Amino acid sequence: WASNQGLLGRQGTFAEYAAVDECWLYPTPERVSQREAAAMGLVGITAHLGLFRDARIQPGQSLFVHGGSGGVGSAVVQMAKAVGARVITPAGSEAKAEACRQLGADVVVNYHTADVDEAIRQFAPHGLDIWWETLREQDFERIVGHLALRGRIIVMAGRDAKPSFPVGPFYVKDCSLHGFAMFNAPPETQRKCAEDINRWMTEGKLRAKIARVMPLSETAAAHRLQEENTLQSAGTLAGKIVLEP
Repeated sequence: WASNQGLLGRQGTFAEYAAVDECWLYPTPERVSQREAAAMGLVGITAHLGLFRDARIQPGQSLFVHGGSGGVGSAVVQMAKAVGARVITPAGSEAKAEACRQLGADVVVNYHTADVDEAIRQFAPHGLDIWWETLREQDFERIVGHLALRGRIIVMAGRDAKPSFPVGPFYVKDCSLHGFAMFNAPPETQRKCAEDINRWMTEGKLRAKIARVMPLSETAAAHRLQEENTLQSAGTLAGKIVLEP
């Protein structure tokens, strides 16, 4: 099977050609570039699953997301705004803060110069509806303390983390915790995500956050750059790396 049509999917990374079951491929709109499609596939589906399947986000609800200028975080910010939610996110530099504002975040807090917890309390005096955690080491005491009644926590990182958990404050507020890996979602679920992603990208409500475009021959260097930021928190990458042949 072959096609010259643009396709969105997550298999075949680092390959010029790939054989993929068609159930995992989704047509991309004509006005969406191959770079954007490549950068949005994994992070977009991840954001969609967490926000709509697990967090059940609704218009007007409040959301905190770590890493609003990153790959997944930027998709979370834009999708939440696309459905009328309110978003607050921290940033470590003015450049990243401005990037989050451009994505639509209602409040951006520079955690080097301002009190993030106080900003959250002002943003959501009655507590947050959703806390999207991207950090590999979670502080659930802090998170649960900021949640509203029936607040939801979304966790998608920290495979080796073993944090303490405030069971009492968590259950008396009817809160819920959702951990997930997008790779476990069946093809029909991911296809529904892709349909919304395509529509929002066509409407200009969703843009891929591309931090770096590198040639395929520099794959090793791209891995080092990604690992420096994912594992060592270098802070030198805001968005996705796209490799091109």
